[in-house]
Amino acid sequence: MSDNLYSLLAAGFPADRGRHAFRPPGGPAVSYGELEQLTARVAAALRGRGVRPGDRVALQVEKSIEAVVIYLATLRIGAVFLPLNAAYTPAEVDYFLRDAEPAVFLQDAQAFLREAADLEPDHGVEPRSASDLAAIIYTSGTTGRSKGAMLTHGALAANALALHSAWGFSRDDVLLHALPIFHVHGLFVALHCAFLSGCPMVWLNRFDEAAVLEGLKGASVMMGVPTFYTRLLAHPGLTREATAHMRLFISGSAPLLESAFVAFEARTGHRILERYGMSEAVIITTNPLDGDRLPGSVGYPLPGVELRIGGGEQTGVIEIRGPSVFLGYWEMPEKTAESFREDGFFITGDVGRLDPDGRLWISGRAKDLIISGGYNVYPKEVELLLDEEPGVRESAVIGAPHPDFGEGVVAVVEGEGDEAALIASLRSRLAGYKTPKRIVFVDALPRNAMGKVQKNLLRQTYGDLFT
Repeated sequence: MSDNLYSLLAAGFPADRGRHAFRPPGGPAVSYGELEQLTARVAAALRGRGVRPGDRVALQVEKSIEAVVIYLATLRIGAVFLPLNAAYTPAEVDYFLRDAEPAVFLQDAQAFLREAADLEPDHGVEPRSASDLAAIIYTSGTTGRSKGAMLTHGALAANALALHSAWGFSRDDVLLHALPIFHVHGLFVALHCAFLSGCPMVWLNRFDEAAVLEGLKGASVMMGVPTFYTRLLAHPGLTREATAHMRLFISGSAPLLESAFVAFEARTGHRILERYGMSEAVIITTNPLDGDRLPGSVGYPLPGVELRIGGGEQTGVIEIRGPSVFLGYWEMPEKTAESFREDGFFITGDVGRLDPDGRLWISGRAKDLIISGGYNVYPKEVELLLDEEPGVRESAVIGAPHPDFGEGVVAVVEGEGDEAALIASLRSRLAGYKTPKRIVFVDALPRNAMGKVQKNLLRQTYGDLFT
């Protein structure tokens, strides 16, 4: 029996192939039957272009249903999907193409589907083993050149099945999909849960507060990044009535502010379910569907996932082992070897702590750890206190070179206030070495496409504050 991921996903399609798969506002709905036919035609077009099992298919387009069709068709023929952010510059794309050497590089999904429209559908599904590559996802490359995380059919299948069960997905759900699909969150997590359920998706090509609030009227589940929720909280239309028939709100890809968690529950009555994942392992932990969802915690490991804190300390670098962990980095055997322990645990680079019952709390990235005067400062601890201060929408704490302490703590605050007064307020609640020596106010923190604050850019910008 083949372990091709497409076979698993297609097995979840509804028996009634006339049921909607995609419901784009203002556009024609696409049924599961149409989706199946489209993938078969595109599979024929890819084969016609000479794509063979194991070849890479690179796609750099704006979010669209056609892009999803190309993804599924790539799986179908046993090729390896390589999604690229449409915002990447030609120089960045050139690096990915030279590194991955795809057999096909597509930048116009609609044109490619028109090319496939007159072809005889290829309904075959190429046999694949669980260890065969299904996708390569390039990491952001903030600490060096981007690395291609190699994800297998088996890894993606295991994660999809675990999430489908953990989050209680069924054919009665309707997923509101407003995420980008060049990243694991929108491409794998959201799409796979919907396909395994054979449920419809309210399909938004981008996040827009008004469109999301309108879409919630016909949805039961929404997946988003923290920025989605903070923007919704700023909209007067977010009410209990607007979310009355929603079953579940899920957040990930970046830390959710505790203040946003509390405010969202107060406005809607819903407690957001936060989870933890990364390109190299998709989703690792989740707060429970039934049970306590604690603000600031990312919950418990998924079934089959082993998780430990490296070094045996209470707080330290998170290490994981399990069925959804990637094979390694494309064409980087040395980097791959550095990233795994001898017993097979992957070193995530994230810092966290475990409660006695196994609940995980994330402190930040190991590379963000600040060592000031020989003492460790975890930015998250300082940020949590800063975010409680009046006038602070969100904060990011970094280390900057300091002539006396090695590194000095710097807080970059999205909002406004008085630097001296804010430092004095924090000094009353923090040890001296943890208290920011400088606070800089900005209109907006720099973020990547998934809403994560780009601390590497902040370090570049404010690295000379003490020199």
